[in-house]
Amino acid sequence: MPLTTAELDEVAAANSSGKTPVMFVHGLWLLSSSWRAWRDLFEEQGYATIAPGWPDDPDTVAEAKADPDAFAGKMVKQVTEHYAEAIAALDQAPVVIGHSFGGLIAQKLAGESRNAVTVAIDPAQFKGVTALPPAALKAAAPALLRFNHTRHGVTLTWEQFAYGWSNAISEAEGRALYQEFHVPASSVPIFQAATANLNPFAETRVITDNHDRGPLLLIAGAEDNTVPQAVVENEYRLQQKNVGPTELAIIPGRGHSLIIDSGWREVADTALAFIRRFASADHRAE
Repeated sequence: MPLTTAELDEVAAANSSGKTPVMFVHGLWLLSSSWRAWRDLFEEQGYATIAPGWPDDPDTVAEAKADPDAFAGKMVKQVTEHYAEAIAALDQAPVVIGHSFGGLIAQKLAGESRNAVTVAIDPAQFKGVTALPPAALKAAAPALLRFNHTRHGVTLTWEQFAYGWSNAISEAEGRALYQEFHVPASSVPIFQAATANLNPFAETRVITDNHDRGPLLLIAGAEDNTVPQAVVENEYRLQQKNVGPTELAIIPGRGHSLIIDSGWREVADTALAFIRRFASADHRAE
């Protein structure tokens, strides 16, 4: 699906700024608006930011909740290609920051030599990752047990969100995040990830041995139930065989909500410190 007018406007603004672009990639059960605080921070630090949505994403959380099936059937390849189109429209290779399935997509784009620097936060497992903690299965159950999963979007109940996302923060904060940010999602990417090691053509395959992959930082929340630390460590072991700089940061006491909860700044600062080592903030032309 082509980039929307709003997405094209963001790309044009990034290009005209002359600054290093940073592209944010959200995962399931969020919209691109969930990156607002991160975008403000990175723009303050001299970067230009864009945050495309997944194809057909509604514009607002309210619209998303009113039309759950708008998310149905989205697949990893389709979403990756949408973000690749945004990168192709930029004048320079961007820093790419992704969370959850966005972290998987960020690594796919890096494996295709599209990124200058990559940060994958609590990234969903890619083909070849064998760690499968029970917590991850329980968190994925609302999607994996869904009948007609290609035809309907999946909305988490509060109890499911509390287990998979907000287990490391207070109930009051978790309920506030659930109301402000949670939207329905396609269950298909979860099926794709769960069956990838049995599928020779899996869309969740990441090219980890491309020498042009560039620097990569993997970030794991130590208390994450949706993408447990063991999964991210497994990804790191596969990625660190690459000749490019590959690092792993474990954030203690943090769950899957780590990019939107009250501790988001610690995660953002961890990403920013890595990015500063490999991508200067302002390349404005004289």
